Amino acid sequence: MPVDNPNISQELPVIRQLDDAAINRIAAGEVVERPASAVKELVENAIDAGATRIEIAYADGGKTLIRITDDGCGITEEQLPLALSRHATSKIDGSDLLDIHTFGFRGEALPSLGAVGRLTITSRVGRAPAASISVEGSVMGPVKPAALSGGTIVELRDLFYATPARLKFMRTDRAEAQAITDVVKRLAMAEPFIGFTLRDVTGGGEGRVTFRAEGETGDLFDALHGRLAKIIGKEFAENALRIDAERDGLRLIGYAALPTYSRGSSVAQYLFVNGRPVKDKLLVGALRGAYFDFLSRDRHPAAALFIDCDPHLVDVNVHPAKSEVRFRDPGLARGLIVSSLRHALAEAGHRASTTVAGATLGAFRPEPMGALGATPQAPSGAARVYQMDRPSLGARVAAYQGQAPMPMGQAPEPGFADLTESYSARVEPVVETTPEVEALPLGAARAQVHENYIVAQTETGMVIVDQHAAHERLVYEKLKRQMAENGVAAQALLIPEIVELSEGDCARVLAVAEELSKLGLTIEAFGGDAVAVRETPALLGEVNARAMVLDILDELDDAGESMLVQAKLEAILSRVACHGSIRSGRRMRAEEMNALLREMEATPHSGQCNHGRPTYVELKLADIERLFGRT
Repeated sequence: MPVDNPNISQELPVIRQLDDAAINRIAAGEVVERPASAVKELVENAIDAGATRIEIAYADGGKTLIRITDDGCGITEEQLPLALSRHATSKIDGSDLLDIHTFGFRGEALPSLGAVGRLTITSRVGRAPAASISVEGSVMGPVKPAALSGGTIVELRDLFYATPARLKFMRTDRAEAQAITDVVKRLAMAEPFIGFTLRDVTGGGEGRVTFRAEGETGDLFDALHGRLAKIIGKEFAENALRIDAERDGLRLIGYAALPTYSRGSSVAQYLFVNGRPVKDKLLVGALRGAYFDFLSRDRHPAAALFIDCDPHLVDVNVHPAKSEVRFRDPGLARGLIVSSLRHALAEAGHRASTTVAGATLGAFRPEPMGALGATPQAPSGAARVYQMDRPSLGARVAAYQGQAPMPMGQAPEPGFADLTESYSARVEPVVETTPEVEALPLGAARAQVHENYIVAQTETGMVIVDQHAAHERLVYEKLKRQMAENGVAAQALLIPEIVELSEGDCARVLAVAEELSKLGLTIEAFGGDAVAVRETPALLGEVNARAMVLDILDELDDAGESMLVQAKLEAILSRVACHGSIRSGRRMRAEEMNALLREMEATPHSGQCNHGRPTYVELKLADIERLFGRT
């Protein structure tokens, strides 16, 4: 702090009581960061009111208008002024601040919005007359009669007009509209039985619908699956695994995508606690940890996971926007996510994403006509039309010569059988009974292409297997099982390496010393501000113990736990598996190819290699026929 410009003046400071308008504007700064924050608060109120249909309308990215219409229980005429008072709420009685079963509970949203914008609430309860109340800059108007069939309409105009400085920090209308859409979609995921409509009314009139999701029917999982297909996409729904697990009062439900359906960023990760959308570092780290053995570091899993528990087991009042939570037992929540997802991925076996086949089919394109092949009917660059063209004169002459009888005494010309050595493809005779083998998921091997790809026939199509990537995964899984059964061999250091740390860092690393020792890294206390590294994993060879301990501490700070040692060990196993697997370029016999297919069917996670890439592609017969115009 500069001495000549202190934050506090040299005069004795005077403590002042702020007026209600200033208090509300300060509260609004914490709760309402941007138009999307206002939409979140108002839609959550509509959900708490028991609405079955909610319509959200906005103009100019929510800066000039936000209107929420619902068919919920409504607010009585007498309670409308109280609804705009700070810390007035119908959702808790104040006796137990942890027993929270609703989205809202502080009673701050409506008065905060009324402090920074022009807020009007119109509501009707049952057969009682409808009423309306307005507030501008914390100045409340009288309650007036209104016309409304039922439910509540909350209209917020000119957001931040009372605090113009906040408008300078707003982004473009398109960016703010996208943020509103994201908020509405997240809330729609959490409430699949409620219908949502999002409308952009910029310029007046009815505007245009930018998002619509009708209320789903059926049981919870069917409704959730339908809602996720609508919001995240049908491809996610087709390649997602159902998650349903419970442990010590915490229940986890939702859908998680296969590793081969991964994304380039974490945009497709949706986490909820008691129906509340959250962006919690603990839960994100748990999701990442569940997939870390199946995805490379630049790929991210896609999932929509919902944790439900007794409100006393989680504190939702640790963040002004309630976007973070704190579990009473964080390890329990993390362990539930990791174990449930890994169990579901193991049960999926060799299954790979259907998007792999879609990308393969998308790579097939009609062969474009070059300039030499251009005709008046098909100009240069036009796609070739697949039809039975009349053969040219040269083609007919060549065909006649090839089929003419050979003159007496002349050696025969080389035929197809004599040219097989020149091509990198072989057809193997069928060894096993075809119907039984083709009924298996990966079918029966029929050929090997380029000494690297196995072509197999199934009942419904064909499968192309990358023999090196598939066998690499099989060997890797076998090595991991052996390491889990036999433990990790440790090498004792002749002279223990002393690593000096702060007292807090020592306590953190010693708290996980037992888990690290199972991985071959033995760490003991060495005085108040240091630890001694006595053993390191033998598999890693020579190790910089100090750098490893500091990296472990960085992971503990960032994610709450460290996977560093295990990741290094499994990286070694992955390299061993790569060198010990069937190499590209090796010719395989039919029985070897079929044995590889059978082992893939029996091994979990064999649908993707150690880096998350697919080990096989399945093409359905209907798709193949469509390529050739047979359908």
